[in-house]
Amino acid sequence: VVYRDEEELAALQPDFELLKSVDRFAVIATAPGRTADFVSRFFAPAKGIPEDPVAGSAHCTLIPYWSRRLGKSTLVARQISPRGGDLWCQDLGGRVSMAGHAVLYLEGKIILP
Repeated sequence: VVYRDEEELAALQPDFELLKSVDRFAVIATAPGRTADFVSRFFAPAKGIPEDPVAGSAHCTLIPYWSRRLGKSTLVARQISPRGGDLWCQDLGGRVSMAGHAVLYLEGKIILP
């Protein structure tokens, strides 16, 4: 869903119970940004994720969309969830590249036979 501006997107107060009934995996909401090229929010309550803080998977769709809309291949994105984060993005044609800061939340080992 594309909104008019960042303020309109930030003001969203989703009904997560209603969103659970939508016949989709998730909902991506986006708008032009004030200090970034575009901003977004990502909701997947049916999968146990009311609002993802920074959804790289959503940006795989958003980067080509905004690249075409803005006429440039290098973009700065901001996900404006409560925790939020910034992504430095590039549309590479059939692929995208993104970078940003991450928070380590789990560490472990997988042992395969």
